[in-house]
Amino acid sequence: MLKDELRHTHFLYCIDRQADGSYVLLNRNYKPLGFMTGEYVQYGEHPVGVKLKELGPRDAAKISYRGDESLERIYLYNDGCIPTDGAANMKAYLDRLGKVMKLGISD
Repeated sequence: MLKDELRHTHFLYCIDRQADGSYVLLNRNYKPLGFMTGEYVQYGEHPVGVKLKELGPRDAAKISYRGDESLERIYLYNDGCIPTDGAANMKAYLDRLGKVMKLGISD
C-alpha cells in the first residue's frame, strides 16, 4: 500500500538479510527503497541486494531502534517512534541512518 509520505517509499525502514547473506534495504512498505508498487516484489528478481562488510551484532544493535543484535532484519524505527512524529524521533532515526551510511560494501 502506498502512503502519503515520501518516507514510506524512499527512506530506510529496515535492512533484510537474504539467504545468500546479502541485504535488501527496505522502505516502510517492505519494498526495496524507491519501489512504488503495491504488488509483491521478489527481491531476487531485481538488482537490489548488497553485501555489507563490517556488519555484526554490535553494529545491528546500534542501528536497531530497539537495540536488537539480530542480523536477520534490522528495523530503524517502528510505529511507536516514527521519525516524522517529532524532533526526538527524527534525531534518533537520523543517528541510526548515519551508522548505516558508514557501512562498507563487499564485492
